[in-house]
Amino acid sequence: MKPKNTICLWFDKDAHEAAQFYAATFPDSKVTGVHKAPADFPGGKKGDELTVEFTVLGIPCLGLNGGPAFKQSEAFSFQIATDDQEETDRYWNAIVGNGGQESQCGWCKDRWGLSWQITPRALAEAMAAGGDQAKRAFAAMMTMRKIDIAAIEKARRDDAIPYT
Repeated sequence: MKPKNTICLWFDKDAHEAAQFYAATFPDSKVTGVHKAPADFPGGKKGDELTVEFTVLGIPCLGLNGGPAFKQSEAFSFQIATDDQEETDRYWNAIVGNGGQESQCGWCKDRWGLSWQITPRALAEAMAAGGDQAKRAFAAMMTMRKIDIAAIEKARRDDAIPYT
């Protein structure tokens, strides 16, 4: 049964390749359909792959090969909650190491320009704690690219660490 809500992601012409990467990288992810264009369209020709149905961590998505008119931006991102440093490193390294690029505070982009937030649960818990713990964890996070859980936990419990 088709879900009522599906995230549609615009790609130039490589939605299938992206969907296969996501399916190979994240659990509960798979490519579920590839549909060819029934006629020529502004970004391609009849018979080209037009849409790709896939899931990322159980979230239904549709990749649209719409051509180069629109690019991904940080205004949309997938936020992936990780349980430990090993899982954080695995996802970060898969995205960045496969043609992606690092950003700040746990954000990175894959080679298709899609933004990802690789966010350890320890960081989310520190922020939810509020008060000085959250301020110290936030200050520590602001110095990071990939999140270092041990540093977040140290900042959270060490009231000698200054924050701004």
